[in-house]
Amino acid sequence: MVPRLLFALLSHAQISMTCKIEKDFDGHRTIIRLSGRLNSENLDELKIQITGDPTRIGLDLDEVTLVDVEVVRFLNGCERNGMELCNCRPYIREWMEREKQ
Repeated sequence: MVPRLLFALLSHAQISMTCKIEKDFDGHRTIIRLSGRLNSENLDELKIQITGDPTRIGLDLDEVTLVDVEVVRFLNGCERNGMELCNCRPYIREWMEREKQ
């Protein structure tokens, strides 16, 4: 197993952590675990972490507490490209469905 990579993204106006990205690879698939508040400011770093075949990447959203509309649109695009979204909270999933319409 490849060592886990950990990235903490800080808000420009705050010292507190807003989002945490953990990347893990098991030899077959990359799992990117997201925690905290994920907003459009975090998407550039997240996109850097998502490399390769999207069907071999999973985004674990279990610990995501808050998202904005740009993140919801980004998640819809990820899913459309074949990426698996794991442990997606019902409110995020519902918002994603509304954005598709």
